[in-house]
Amino acid sequence: MITLTGKTLTLDEVRRVVFGKEKVAIAHDSIHKIKYNRQTVEDLINAKKTMYGINTGFGKFSDVVVAEEDLEELQLNLIHSHACGVGVPFSEEISRTMLLLRANALSRGFSGVRPALIQQLVALVNASIHPVIPEQGSLGASGDLAPLSHLTLALLGEGEVFYNGTRLDASVALAEAGIAPLKLKAKEGLALINGTQAMTAVGVVIYLEVEKLLYQSELIAAMTLEGLQGIIDAFDADLHKVRGHQEQIDVAERIRTILSDSRLITKQGELRVQDAYSLRCIPQVLGASWQTVHYAKEKLLTEINAVTDNPLIFSEDNKVISGGNFHGQPIAFAMDFIKLGIAETANMAERRIERLVNPQLNDLPAFLSPNPGLESGAMIMQYSAASLVSENKTLAHPASVDSIPSSANQEDHVSMGTIAARHALQMLTNTRRVVAIELICAMEAVEFRGIGSMATRTRNFYEKARNIVPSITKDRVFSTDIERLSDWLKDTAVSCVERNYVKGGVFHE
Repeated sequence: MITLTGKTLTLDEVRRVVFGKEKVAIAHDSIHKIKYNRQTVEDLINAKKTMYGINTGFGKFSDVVVAEEDLEELQLNLIHSHACGVGVPFSEEISRTMLLLRANALSRGFSGVRPALIQQLVALVNASIHPVIPEQGSLGASGDLAPLSHLTLALLGEGEVFYNGTRLDASVALAEAGIAPLKLKAKEGLALINGTQAMTAVGVVIYLEVEKLLYQSELIAAMTLEGLQGIIDAFDADLHKVRGHQEQIDVAERIRTILSDSRLITKQGELRVQDAYSLRCIPQVLGASWQTVHYAKEKLLTEINAVTDNPLIFSEDNKVISGGNFHGQPIAFAMDFIKLGIAETANMAERRIERLVNPQLNDLPAFLSPNPGLESGAMIMQYSAASLVSENKTLAHPASVDSIPSSANQEDHVSMGTIAARHALQMLTNTRRVVAIELICAMEAVEFRGIGSMATRTRNFYEKARNIVPSITKDRVFSTDIERLSDWLKDTAVSCVERNYVKGGVFHE
């Protein structure tokens, strides 16, 4: 059971809730603060104090005062009018993460909502009822208004949800789960949609998946080194220590550890003096990719425990402050930065694929074909990898440098952070496919060299991957192989890596 306080949620706890379906509850102490904070809102409404979004309109309508008898309708109108998302829906994992993060943010007790509202969010998480939330439509400032409005519809028994593997009306799912629809009170609609939880949820899922993929990429790169009889001297500890980047030092150490008992790698001067950069510079490039991941992790960890709606209610001082905590710029920058790390992981993997298939660059069968000329082997797999890498380069353009004013220029600078996160997620999928292609080619290469001479760790990974994709004995439809191996890397193969998870830069089995 994960207990929400609004300020102590960890990325590992998010993983356990989102992927492990662990249950969630609100901390007892937080409930007291939430009730106290809500009473402040009620008192200020009774005192006829004008407060943005509580008894006024929204955005450019902030100067329009709304009558007290219309305050609940004001909140419902807000959700209906702002549910303008378009496109395909976010995955259930991302929708589930959004529910969790919004509940956590509201549990801090600065948003002026009732405990019942947060408990409704928690109820949907615990029942695995996931709102259908279109991916497109958020500017990433004033909060992720459109996506969070679709999330809110589900709390009210409106819109659609995913439940028990089916997409259906929210009202039906809530009834089946025994959950009564929520009715919004003053301030509550605005509190639900003023936040960065769409971009942050996507970012958290990306972080968890990128971390896994980078470890896998190191393991697959080590197998490629074996297939190409790479020079291990380039991974010497002293070489990397004198530069000083810890992530680079760690990658080199992990590669050395993986290949410690390999009889396929070489020393400088045995076959050649130096390898190409895509082999020799693995620690420098993947180490830099790790730096982008670590930066994103730091910002995401802050944001999942942040209060990001507007206005905020500070009960101790009896004040309501309108500000801009909903602005997604910190996450927008983090997502644009992690895109660079994702892109370069794919870029370098594709160059290693080329070295594995190009007969002018190795002594392996041309294009790893079992019958070169009659059969093309892995020739077009490299084409696909190149296409995916090129697409990543387009997606890597920073979304955060763009801004289009909205709400009659009242909201005149926005982050586009959700676009940055969505593009990063698409790039991650592309990169996983490129890495899968490298794995297919690397397995063919080590078979040619002799799998009996492989390192213990790469041999173990090879054998598991061979259960997913067989050896190339003749040309076949390789698209199926790429997709199956990519799915395996995403869902199943993590266990092969997590046994060797890193503490202090060293594998621990």
